[in-house]
Amino acid sequence: MIKPIHVFYACDANFVKYTLVSMTSLVENASKKYNYHLHVLCADIGEKEKNIFSSLESENDNVKISFDDVSGRIELISSKLPIRDYYTKSTYFRFFIPEMYPELDKAIYIDSDTVVVGDISQMYNTPLMKWLVGACVEQVMAQIPVFGDYAEKVLGISRYKYFNAGVLLLNCKQMRKDRVFDQFCALIPKYRFIVAQDQDYLNIICRGKVRHLHPGWNFETIMRPLCRNGEIKIYHYIMVGKPWHYSDVPHEGPFWKYAKKTPVYDEIVKEKENYTDEEKARDSDGATALTNKALDEIAKKDNYFNVFLKGTLAPDRVAIQEKIVRYEKEGRFDEDVENDPPSRTLMPDEIEYIRTDSVSKLKTTVAFLSARVFLKNIMRKQKMIIKEIRGIENFRSLESGAIITCNHFNAFDSFAIQLAYQAAKKRGRKFYRIIREGNYTSFPGFYGFLMRNCDTLPLSSNLKTMQKFSLAVAELLKEGNYILIYPEQSMWWNYKKPKPLKTGGFGIAARNNVPVLPCFITMKDSDVKGDDGYYVQEYTIHISPPIYPDPEKKYNENVKMMLDTNFAVWKRIYEDEYGIPLVYETEEKKEK
Repeated sequence: MIKPIHVFYACDANFVKYTLVSMTSLVENASKKYNYHLHVLCADIGEKEKNIFSSLESENDNVKISFDDVSGRIELISSKLPIRDYYTKSTYFRFFIPEMYPELDKAIYIDSDTVVVGDISQMYNTPLMKWLVGACVEQVMAQIPVFGDYAEKVLGISRYKYFNAGVLLLNCKQMRKDRVFDQFCALIPKYRFIVAQDQDYLNIICRGKVRHLHPGWNFETIMRPLCRNGEIKIYHYIMVGKPWHYSDVPHEGPFWKYAKKTPVYDEIVKEKENYTDEEKARDSDGATALTNKALDEIAKKDNYFNVFLKGTLAPDRVAIQEKIVRYEKEGRFDEDVENDPPSRTLMPDEIEYIRTDSVSKLKTTVAFLSARVFLKNIMRKQKMIIKEIRGIENFRSLESGAIITCNHFNAFDSFAIQLAYQAAKKRGRKFYRIIREGNYTSFPGFYGFLMRNCDTLPLSSNLKTMQKFSLAVAELLKEGNYILIYPEQSMWWNYKKPKPLKTGGFGIAARNNVPVLPCFITMKDSDVKGDDGYYVQEYTIHISPPIYPDPEKKYNENVKMMLDTNFAVWKRIYEDEYGIPLVYETEEKKEK
């Protein structure tokens, strides 16, 4: 027998009507293959309010609705709560679900200001494995700079990883195992979050253990849309986007469609008609107050990040992250944020790009053996984690040499592309890397040895050296080899956005009539914390179909076409994987 899907709402008597609208939409669009147990977590709902749900339950054989008085059950665990006020508020009820329902391995929590137009069983059947929750990125943090700054500078969580807790797929079994409720109780007396309250606590506790769902599962209606209408599964009417208070709010149609199917439709219409200008002004003042609270928290020297996190993080990494924020705002995308070793000019008599003498070949052999041992070691120690390679068939389909492009965010990211090349099993074809001049001439020690001997192709500020470079690149591509280049022209540590691209690599491809193979690496926190205090990133390598030059186009036209296509591919992958639009702080400031 298939177990029922348990869905939880939490509300007080004032919000019952909207819970009914959300439930009505959920039931109508849910797969009939399953039974659904819909719970209303409450403390003050009377029989009159409960009765408005009776027809929804009686008309659907696969639906059971129960009103679970949280106050009685919480008494069993109240000794764990150091501050009583927190558990009397319905917004905190979602913390108690795994503890109060020990028989459940999995459940869904949904805010009442939602309309569900997708099949909720599809969300429920999303595998969670060891992730604590499945959730969508909070678009308020991702799209509004002040709140993004709050997430990063107060909570220590990337604005692109902070999730909205209004729609949650709960891994109840894992949450009990990881003692999430106990962590919540321990965190309350340490710090009181006043901006997003329980949502902040959940984000801190679940950090690194969140499966980010498609944004359609929590479509925040007043924010910049991330998905098309057909991809929207749940409309979430946040803040001042509530159709029962305001006219002409975005995406109000689905709400009224399902409100009309409930016995409380007239009451909802009446509430909207009676919503006063004073109440609307209060909403506006509340939004302003929330912004001011975020700014105050950011400015506090004793905020959560500064007191509990900053001391655990390597100061140089903190400084680099702050520098990245500044460089993005200033539009300095092609400048490195970390200092390179002192450089000198690479002269033409110092290098043979295609090595033929026995000494050079021996050095290359030794370098590759050393690099293989080094790579195996850092992966064994989980200093670099490759989660998945997607699109390897696109690499295997190449019948000629190619320029490989990749985003640049770590000194070791070329090893990830090296592993993709090895997985493609392109026997008889070699893998080369284009590197900076200073990395070849001036990099010290072991890494310098690898830079000079692992099939690297250094650039140079000397014209004659670059002529040798161009001839060698042409010959290598003609022989069917692959050359990795970073068209962003800069390395920004753990930076997830694709940066604007430079033309150089695409010019090489167009000049030599070879395709570009776009690779883009996405990242997520692993469970492993590095020596620098940050979580080691798990890499997913995305290999897209090759972009071929068009024989009908001129050289400049092909360069532009391949560059634009490459960037569009990276942008799509970024937005699909992280569930947020690609927006630069620089661009937002210019638009203002």
